[in-house]
Amino acid sequence: MGENASFWESLIYAHPTCTNWKQEAEGSIYHLASIFFVVGFMGGSGFFGLLYVFSLLGLGFLCSSVWAWLDVCAADIFSWNFVLFAICFVQFVYVTYQVRSVAFDKEFQELYSALFQPLGISLTVYRKIVLCCDAEVITLEKEHCYAMQGKTPIDKLSLLVSGRIRVTVDGEFLHYIFPLQFLDSPEWDSLRPTEEGIFQVTLTAETDCRYVAWRRKKLYLLFAKHRFISRLFSILIGSDIAEKLYALNDRVHVGQGFRYDIRLPNFYHVSLPESPPAQPPQPGRRLQRGSPRRPPAGRTDC
Repeated sequence: MGENASFWESLIYAHPTCTNWKQEAEGSIYHLASIFFVVGFMGGSGFFGLLYVFSLLGLGFLCSSVWAWLDVCAADIFSWNFVLFAICFVQFVYVTYQVRSVAFDKEFQELYSALFQPLGISLTVYRKIVLCCDAEVITLEKEHCYAMQGKTPIDKLSLLVSGRIRVTVDGEFLHYIFPLQFLDSPEWDSLRPTEEGIFQVTLTAETDCRYVAWRRKKLYLLFAKHRFISRLFSILIGSDIAEKLYALNDRVHVGQGFRYDIRLPNFYHVSLPESPPAQPPQPGRRLQRGSPRRPPAGRTDC
C-alpha cells in the first residue's frame, strides 16, 4: 500500500507546476488549427457529413503539424499530428470513393430525392434497392397495357416514375395511378411469397410512362437479407394502398344519396339494412375480395 501511495503522490505532486505563464500568444497557425477543429466537429452524419468532418479535421491536424515543426520544434507533437492528418486524409479519400460508387442516373437520383431521402434512407441502402431492379427504367407507351384483367400474372412490383396509368375493371374506370405510386401494390399485398395470382384489373397508360420494376422472387431475396428494406417497402406499400382506398372512397356513393365511407363499413350496414348482402367470394379470387381496386359490392359509382 505504501508503494502505491508513493506512486500516486509522485504522479500528482512531483510534476512541475506552471508558476510563470507564457505572456505571448501562440502563432496564427496554432489558432487556425483550433478553428478547424471546432468547425470540423460540427459535421453531421451520412457520406457528406463524413467528408465535412474528415476534411476539416485533416486541415486542423496539418496546421498543428506545421505549428509543431516551426514554432514548438517538438518532434513528438509533430509526429502525432501528422499521423492523425494522414488518417483523416485516407478516410476522406475512402468516403469520396464510396460516394462516387453510388452515383445514379438522373431518374434514379430524382426518385431518391423525392421518395427515399425524406425517409432518411442512406445512399448505400438505396443502392441495394436500385441494383435489385437492375438499375433499369422501363418505358410504357401511351394506350399500352401494363396488366390485363384475368390474364397478366402477378410476378413483380412496379413504381411509376413519370406519366399516368388508368385502372379499370370490366371496362369501368376505378382510379388513376400517378408518379411515385406503385402500379400493383394491392396485388402484391394480396399474395403471400409462395402464392401466385393474376390481375383482376386492367392497367393502361394514358400517357407515355416510365416505371421501375422489381421481380417478385428477387425482391423477396433482398427482403430476406435486409430486414430494414423489408420494413421500408412494407410502409411504402401500405401507404400506397391507403391512398388508393381514399381515391375510391371519393367516387363511391350509395343509391339514396348517402356518402359511403370505407372507414366505417359497420355504420353503413346499420344505416341501410335493406341493402342486398355482398356476394361471397369465389375460389381463387382472393385479390378481388381484399383489393382496394374494386368498389364495394352493391354500391354505384358517381
